[in-house]
Parts: sequence; C-alpha cells; structure tokens
Amino acid sequence: TTMASMKDREKAFESKFAHDAEMNFKAEARRNRLLAAWVGDKLGMSDEETKAYAGTLIAADLKEAGDDDVIQKVLADAVERNATIDEAELRAKSEELLTVAKAGLMEEDS
Repeated sequence: TTMASMKDREKAFESKFAHDAEMNFKAEARRNRLLAAWVGDKLGMSDEETKAYAGTLIAADLKEAGDDDVIQKVLADAVERNATIDEAELRAKSEELLTVAKAGLMEEDS
C-alpha cells in the first residue's frame, strides 16, 4: 500500500472512531494486548506472564487519558527486569499497533 492509501485508511478509522467511545475503548484494549505481546517478547516473558501483563496494561490505560500512562508503565517494567526499551521505539510501536487494532475491529464490524 502507498503512503497515501495508508493515510486515507487512517482518516476513515479516525472518523469512525472519533464518534464512538466504545470502539475507541475496544481498539485501545486490543492495542494494549498487542503491545503486551511485543513487550513480553522483548522482556522474555512466558505466554502466561504476557497474558497477565496485557491486563495490567489495560488497567494502566484507564488511569488517565492518553497513552503516557501505558508508556511510563512499560518503561518502568523494563527497568525492573533490567532491560531497556527505547521510548521512541515504544511510542512508534504503540501508534502502529493502534492502527492495526482499529483495522481489525473495522473488519470484524463490517
């Protein structure tokens, strides 16, 4: 896909999701599960640990608006495990996975 068509898809998602708090909530929860899998892989978590970790990310996301709560939690958890996750890479991955999550929900919805 070209960059232009990616931008068009993002605009379509944004218009659908902007008016639908439930869809946003579902997309963010799905993104947090995808992000937990990515982080779990980086931190060497087992499948069970990763599943549980997804729940902690979803809970962290509910604390305040925006993604900073999730980003800060992941960075702190990495430090706790003596690992380093690059914040810029984490933010980029988080954005990318939100688009993936929205695309998945759009397909299920149609």
